[in-house]
Amino acid sequence: MRTLFLLNPAAGKQDCTASLIPQIEAAARRAGLAEGEYTVCVTEYAGHARELAHAAAQETAQSGEPLRIYTAGGDGTFMEAMTGVQGFPHAAVGCLPYGSGNDFLRTYGTKEEFADLDAQLAGGEVTIDLLETNLGLSATICAAGLDAQVAYGIPKFRRIPLCGGEVAYLLSIVEQLCGHIGRKLTFTIDGEELTVDCLMCAICNGKAYGGGFLAGPEAVPDDGWLDVFIVRKVGRLTIAKLLGMYKKGRHFAHGQLTEEAKPYFIYRRARCVALRPVDGRGPIVATADGECAPCDTVTAALQPLAGRILLPKPAYERFLKKHAVV
Repeated sequence: MRTLFLLNPAAGKQDCTASLIPQIEAAARRAGLAEGEYTVCVTEYAGHARELAHAAAQETAQSGEPLRIYTAGGDGTFMEAMTGVQGFPHAAVGCLPYGSGNDFLRTYGTKEEFADLDAQLAGGEVTIDLLETNLGLSATICAAGLDAQVAYGIPKFRRIPLCGGEVAYLLSIVEQLCGHIGRKLTFTIDGEELTVDCLMCAICNGKAYGGGFLAGPEAVPDDGWLDVFIVRKVGRLTIAKLLGMYKKGRHFAHGQLTEEAKPYFIYRRARCVALRPVDGRGPIVATADGECAPCDTVTAALQPLAGRILLPKPAYERFLKKHAVV
C-alpha cells in the first residue's frame, strides 16, 4: 500500500507544514510505515492537489496497489484530491482538518478525531455518494443564495488590514443585508418544477457547510438520496431567527420539517436538482465544497457510491456499526 500526504500551506489561518511534517513522520514510524511507503508533498497552487492525486493514482493503477491520500487543508483541498482520483477504484482520500471550514468531517466525527494522525493511519476506507455539480464534485453540500453570497464576499474584506476571518465574515454579512434580499428561482427537482421567492437553498449529501451550519442535520451520504432545503424569502427582521434555527439544525427532525420551520422552508428528497434565476437580475452565487462563483444555472446530480474516503479509527468503527458491517 502506498500513502501520500498532500499539505496545503495556504489553507486555514496559518501554514501547517512546518509543524505537521515531523508529526506525520513520527506517526508513520509508529504505524510501521517504511520511508519508501509514504510521501509528503506540499501544494504550490490552486489545483495542485488534484494533479498530484491524479498522478499518484495513475502511477499505482497498473499494479492495483492500494493508494491512500490524506489532504491537510480544508474542504477545497480534500475535493481537489477526490476529483483527481475519480475513476481509480484502488485510491481513497482522507482529510486532516487544517482549513477554515472543515465541514466534510462533521458528518462523520469530530475535528479532534480527524486531526489524530495515529487514528487516521489505523482507520479504514468506506464508500459514499458524491454530487456532480457545475462547480465540480462535492462530498457535502451545494448551496445558493444569501449564504453563498456572504462566502463569495469574504475575500475582498480579508484584504483590508486587521480584517481576519471572523471580521471579514461579519462585514460580508452586513454588506449582503444592506443589499437586495432574496431571488426568484425556478427549481427542477427530479422533474418537479417549483418557482419560489427564495432567500437561499441547500442540496445536501452531508450534514454541514459554511463552517458548521447544519443545513442537512439528517443527511446520510451513502443512502442514494439528497436532502433539499429551500428557504423562502423573508424580511430582514426574520433572517436572524431563521439563521439561528438553520445553524443548529432545528429546522428538521425525524425525517420532516419541524413545526417552527414549516412556514419558511420547503423540503424534498431527490437525486437530481437544478435551479435558475427568473427575476432578470443576472447570475446567482453558488458554493460547493470550497468553490464559490456566480452561475446562470446551478445543477447537482447524485453519483451513487462514487467516492472512496478514509475515516479515522473511531469514525470508521461508528460507520461500520451503523451500517451493521462485521
